[in-house]
Amino acid sequence: MKVYAVQMDQVWEDKEANYAKAESFLEKEQPTPGSLIVLPEMFPTGYSINLKATTVSEPSQTNEFLSNLAQKYKCWIHSGTSHPSTGKMGVNVATTMNPQGQIINEFAKLHPVKYYNEDRSYLPGNEIQTFACEEFTVSPFICYDLRFPEVFRIAAYKGANLFIVIANWPKIRIDHWEWLLRARAVENQAYTIGVNRCGTDPNLEYPGRSLILDPQGRSLAEAEDGETLLSAELDLQILTDWRETFPALSDARKPFLPSD
Repeated sequence: MKVYAVQMDQVWEDKEANYAKAESFLEKEQPTPGSLIVLPEMFPTGYSINLKATTVSEPSQTNEFLSNLAQKYKCWIHSGTSHPSTGKMGVNVATTMNPQGQIINEFAKLHPVKYYNEDRSYLPGNEIQTFACEEFTVSPFICYDLRFPEVFRIAAYKGANLFIVIANWPKIRIDHWEWLLRARAVENQAYTIGVNRCGTDPNLEYPGRSLILDPQGRSLAEAEDGETLLSAELDLQILTDWRETFPALSDARKPFLPSD
């Protein structure tokens, strides 16, 4: 399966501008039908806790855009969005569309970042999810979730062999982003796609550094600090062969295995 990672400088709280920017990237690339296209966390607005900007007209507005995009290119689309919820709160979501433009998964970020007061505006998700995408079993995560290895291991034991991590990960801790992505790939013997934004918002600077990693944590594609579209081919047989040759996952002792 071919994957495309869209690393973009998200326009602050401007959905139409971000829709147009993503469309421009894909128009130039003309992705292969059946591929997986990944957009960053809170794709339409950037990492904002202003619910009036992020959740207005949602999820219908962004879902319509993503559905049209999926159908136009006959590709899977995985994107960050924001949904309204109860009690004047929102939910930081990763939505996946199939090539027919149908929603096949919605994942809520498990760990809102208290350091940035995200937890005051967005409720935490409570479910580690997997879904089928072509020949792969995907488990989605969002940004800060990357710091919690136990949820990735649970996903691996649910059958995940491809992790997607979408983010607005800031420059000040960007080395952690790369180290943790590689660790999640290596320890779970899984392909790992990390899609970060670049540029700035009113609060933070973002250096990109998106990565597509193989099950041994080696780079298949990696970005620097500017806007770009990464692509790579994922080969399930390579992953299967590695897990059979070096069966670390199956060697785990049952008393110590995580449970959900």
